[in-house]
Amino acid sequence: MNDDKHTGRIHVPILARVEGEGALEVSIREGRLEDLKLRIFEPPRLFEKLLEGRSAQDVIDSVARICGICPVAYQMSAVAALEAILGITPSSWVARMRRVMYCGEWLQSHSLHIHLLAAPDFLGFDSAPAMATRHPDEVRRGLRLQGLGNAIIRTFGGRSVHPVGVCPGGFFRAPDASAMAALRARLEASRDESLALIDWVAGLPFPEDDQEFVSVSLRHERDYPITEGWIVSDRGLDIPIDDYEQHFREFQVPHSTALHALLDDRPYLVGPLARLNNNLDRLPAELRDRLEATGIRFPSRNMFHSIIARAVEMHLALNEALRLTEDYATTTAPHVEAVPRAGVGFGCTEAPRGILWHRYTLDARGLVESARIVPPTSQNQARMEEDLATALTRFGLERDDDALRLHGEMVIRNYDPCISCATHFLDFHALRG
Repeated sequence: MNDDKHTGRIHVPILARVEGEGALEVSIREGRLEDLKLRIFEPPRLFEKLLEGRSAQDVIDSVARICGICPVAYQMSAVAALEAILGITPSSWVARMRRVMYCGEWLQSHSLHIHLLAAPDFLGFDSAPAMATRHPDEVRRGLRLQGLGNAIIRTFGGRSVHPVGVCPGGFFRAPDASAMAALRARLEASRDESLALIDWVAGLPFPEDDQEFVSVSLRHERDYPITEGWIVSDRGLDIPIDDYEQHFREFQVPHSTALHALLDDRPYLVGPLARLNNNLDRLPAELRDRLEATGIRFPSRNMFHSIIARAVEMHLALNEALRLTEDYATTTAPHVEAVPRAGVGFGCTEAPRGILWHRYTLDARGLVESARIVPPTSQNQARMEEDLATALTRFGLERDDDALRLHGEMVIRNYDPCISCATHFLDFHALRG
């Protein structure tokens, strides 16, 4: 590119360190951003149609296959919706252990993103292996914490990828006391590492990039939201999960096979930064103090502070798993039997990447008549485009295409998009004229 009038294209077939495939197309004319499109071009996976005619257990096992990174989130949103139809109230033991299992997913997913996907951007490396040559201890710590998260999931689900332990009314089996004692020992040994991670992440060089956006998350009467709550925003939204469709609208854009979503006709943010912005007061006091000691203030309007929110949530998840398994006693009744019946049910939980909303309609035999699943990444699509337009303009549209491409990739990776949950991601086209 020799001048602003030149027209050129840059092709990057796959965006590194993002799950999925797609394309980013930017048009620049006379030094101004004329158009920006985040293209997702894989065909739809049709999971909602595949669930029709399936039993409740088939749904729980099937939705775990939507994502290898966050299968627990899909199972927990699904089982909550199905239990609402079947008239099942999980026991206190089941509710606590489901939260523990979900904490395992937060640990493994957040650790993977921080250490293998996002941190190399902030430190100027093109990959995690390259970063490991200069920061080997930090990468090893990240892999240990990720492994701990997988161990938690495996304890309840039989395996860490596509677990099979969840059923309507609870779990197929309860972990025995010795398995839980071994898991707790690992959790205790990792507390200092998760605290050190917060300090390390807070010391990364963050671009100054404050923006205006709407934070949307769950809210719980006393806990930091993971498995349940109602839907709130920092602009006054306060609704039960059943009312989601009355306020949020999904729609198709011509340049993408992935749906976009709006709240009252404007983009919004879900995920760790939105959760922390809306639920700072639900953190334990000692964790709030540790966060404040970093010198970075929350609520934050800097999207790049999402990585700090992830580190904070990792320590929270580790401590929650310890708290909920203290004086652990196994149970002879890990689930109650479900009796099929017709109805409509809703489920919404906080996946690592944000609220994950499900709605199911069952017939009298307990089989699915219709299903709707709204993943967090698709909810962030419109916000990502809005962020890219703002961030690239501030970064400097006069910069060369390689610099713009790398900064655009950094912005996208910061959302930790799991595009395969809905479709799949990066060709980059910069059109100048």
